[in-house]
Amino acid sequence: MTWARAAKGSANMHDVKSAEAALAIEGLSHWYGSRQALDDVTFALQPATFSVLLGLNGAGKSTLFSLVTRLYAVRRGRIRIFGHDVGPSPGEALRRLGVVFQPRTLDLDLSVMQNLRYHAALHGIGAREARARGEAMLARVHLSERADDKVRNLSGGQMRRVEIARALLHRPRLLVLDEPTVGLDIKARSEILGHVHSLVIEEGVCVLWATHLVDEVGDKDDVIVLHLGKILAHGPASELVAQSGAADIRGAFSALTSASAPDEAA
Repeated sequence: MTWARAAKGSANMHDVKSAEAALAIEGLSHWYGSRQALDDVTFALQPATFSVLLGLNGAGKSTLFSLVTRLYAVRRGRIRIFGHDVGPSPGEALRRLGVVFQPRTLDLDLSVMQNLRYHAALHGIGAREARARGEAMLARVHLSERADDKVRNLSGGQMRRVEIARALLHRPRLLVLDEPTVGLDIKARSEILGHVHSLVIEEGVCVLWATHLVDEVGDKDDVIVLHLGKILAHGPASELVAQSGAADIRGAFSALTSASAPDEAA
């Protein structure tokens, strides 16, 4: 048995605890015409944890996020958010979900606070409460002084922090971020990563952070390796490194994806 398959087997044991999972994905597959983008993806995330969905470009990360956020309909498999199925009961499921998409989704010609208040209105939050929550969220991401500035005058890192603040306005219990640091410099990447980690510790939010950047994975992070639509391994980064015999997570990721090459050729 190859190490990659053994790791996948242990990942299945890790996934069994899905009854109280913040996010439980079971047997999820998706196609674009004849091309399969996801192949029987199964994993579960527990509340108040930080998990990294690690995969190269084209691995299927954005497709997975599109299914979780219901941009795409689930055709095979099941997705539950705190026990609520995204298919038959999307309202209850999505109420518990906050999202930061890879493309920028702020209105550049509105102020920071106007963007937040518009988003709050979509969630049925009244104007006064929206203002209060917006101020609190901007303080958390250290952008209180930019509340009345137009978004187009912010840096890329500041825009990302506003998008995180916006995603938290309706107080979700699960936050998913799709390649949130793409195009940012090292300092901005580090600040945003640190801020999101603090949400887990201080607010008890469950986070799924999708990235292709191995240096964004911490030793204590829960890691899901996605490659060409398949889950190759799931577990603490330190355990994946130890099981692979590599020196670090970069080596472990390389070993996993290289080990799957014969199957890809087939």
